[in-house]
Amino acid sequence: MGITGALVFANLGASYGTAKSGVGICSIGVLRNDLVFKSLIPGIMAGILGIYGLIVAVIYQGKIAYNAYSTASNGQYTIVYTNFDGYKHLAGGLCCGLSALGAGLTIGIVGDAGVRANAQKDIYVGMILILIFAEALGLYGLIVAIILSDVNPSQTLNASSFPVPS
Repeated sequence: MGITGALVFANLGASYGTAKSGVGICSIGVLRNDLVFKSLIPGIMAGILGIYGLIVAVIYQGKIAYNAYSTASNGQYTIVYTNFDGYKHLAGGLCCGLSALGAGLTIGIVGDAGVRANAQKDIYVGMILILIFAEALGLYGLIVAIILSDVNPSQTLNASSFPVPS
């Protein structure tokens, strides 16, 4: 589910951002065709969000292991992929995917409005700064998902590690 969440939500954000900013690019192509190539930046930045989901999906897919019965005669069940692993992959996938979705919505709206406004007045630098901060939202989710892929249960806090007040 974490792999699905990362891919689906990241690609939803990337597709919305690309489509919404693409409308603005088409509009500016009619008004000022000299600014078309300069206006492609929001679409490119939105497409990068889909790659974030792909990176997380590939990392998590490599960590999934099959739980199987032991080949020995004792019939023990060997747990390789624990519930802890499943939940941390779910959390990481949703973190990356939903962060990329939010970033894609922002990039699409800012890209569309910014490209159209840039045709009337030179606000290109301001638009790029807002797009960079929007892209950073998706990058934060990617970083957290990568960190979660390497967390072990022994690294987490449990109640016995806290002193009991007397």
